[in-house]
Amino acid sequence: EDTKTLAVQVNGKMRGQVEVAAGASQEQVMAAAEAVEKIAAHLSGKQVVKVIHVPDRLLNVVVK
Repeated sequence: EDTKTLAVQVNGKMRGQVEVAAGASQEQVMAAAEAVEKIAAHLSGKQVVKVIHVPDRLLNVVVK
């Protein structure tokens, strides 16, 4: 497969999914997640404390 669908969590809660190229870097996945309106709403105006990226599976963003 050329693309993978990754789950995106904000503070451990599922907020959406993004489709990226297989083996995409953390920066590429984060950029794709910020482009999704539903996910961006949970990130806007908040400080990103930590980003957990499991390649081809999951992106978890911890904000405060």
